[in-house]
Amino acid sequence: MNIIRKSILIGFTVLGMAAAQAQDVAPQNKPQHSQKATPEQRQAKMEEMYAKRQARLHDQLKLTAQQESAWAAYQSAVKPAPRTAERPPRGEFAKLSSPERLSKMIEKTKLREGQMQQRLTALTAFYNQLTPEQKAAFDQHSMRGKHGGWGGHRGQRGHGGQHGPDMKRG
Repeated sequence: MNIIRKSILIGFTVLGMAAAQAQDVAPQNKPQHSQKATPEQRQAKMEEMYAKRQARLHDQLKLTAQQESAWAAYQSAVKPAPRTAERPPRGEFAKLSSPERLSKMIEKTKLREGQMQQRLTALTAFYNQLTPEQKAAFDQHSMRGKHGGWGGHRGQRGHGGQHGPDMKRG
């Protein structure tokens, strides 16, 4: 009886050591919670998600051969540009006076407004090429978030959307 217990104990010890060894040599493809993704990794992930979303939209619209050139022009105009400008260090913004900070924010807003105007022009040109059924599909696809509008991931606070618009407030 004592031999069986020793054999079982040795067996579990060997299995535990083998599992620890396998865990040490396993490749680490994904960053763990303590490791942050690099800006390049985040950019690649965003580009991948954008491409998937646009491919899904293209499939839903069932574009004709005549509409493909308008689609290509629309895509080239609305594709998000990768971030090229480095963010200034956090302390730099804090060192500015209030009027200087507000001036910087207004400059950034004007830049974004110009980009949005370009996207609107491209969107309008493409949208006018669509049939009523395609317009309905495009409108449905372009609504963001689970319930439409601009909610979704960015519009909710906290993890899991505990404070989202659908939650009752106490």
